[in-house]
Amino acid sequence: MAHQRLKGKWVLITGATSGIGKACAYHFAEAGSNLILTGRRKDRLKAISTEINEKLAVQISTFAFDVRDRDACKQCVDSISQPIDILVNNAGLASGKDPIDQADFDDWDKMIDTNIKGLLSMTRFVSEKMREQNSGHIINIGSIAGHESYPGGSVYCGTKHAVKAITEATKKDLHGTEIRVSAVSPGLVETEFSEVRFHGDKEAADKVYNNLQPLTADDIAEIVFFTASRPPHVNIMDTIVLPTAQSSSTMVHRSE
Repeated sequence: MAHQRLKGKWVLITGATSGIGKACAYHFAEAGSNLILTGRRKDRLKAISTEINEKLAVQISTFAFDVRDRDACKQCVDSISQPIDILVNNAGLASGKDPIDQADFDDWDKMIDTNIKGLLSMTRFVSEKMREQNSGHIINIGSIAGHESYPGGSVYCGTKHAVKAITEATKKDLHGTEIRVSAVSPGLVETEFSEVRFHGDKEAADKVYNNLQPLTADDIAEIVFFTASRPPHVNIMDTIVLPTAQSSSTMVHRSE
């Protein structure tokens, strides 16, 4: 039944070239949803759409741009003629883990412009269309960092706290419509996330997941799909998802 609800729906996923976004694309496609995939890497978008179309008969459109570019966000949404049924605001990143008094301003700008302003731009342009059609579902990828903070994460945690607040306020802004608004907030997920955070230092990134079983992108995609596939009268506001070895942002049990 859940799969049937999403068959033929159009799903727009930002940051679809890797990790959670890419995993979401496969989950929705397997349910018969059509895809609008966006990301910065055109070659990856093409490879993912080709791979999906080799197995599944769904329609796929791709748009290569950075969500930090508001004009590009608008051009993308304006060029989509069909209704956008689901928006998965997945594009996001952490950059650096320096304390507040030593942090790099470029890292701050990158996180704020992507995690907050990029999400806001896509939500602004897509929600306008959803209000016109009086239907749709906006799903924001948050983080445990949006519920609690940790040292070295002042700005990243700030951006994810903002995502939590934006999710709640968006639901209230669209009150009285048939549009649903949700968030999924993961803990440790093994993707390219840590490698990006440590500016390509793979050794430092690997240490984040040493001696524990982290979540996978597929684990989170399953929950995004579950959230989207509930009956129309059910709105899941947020889901906090941690690996069993993690109990908070800073409490992680590592086996010897």
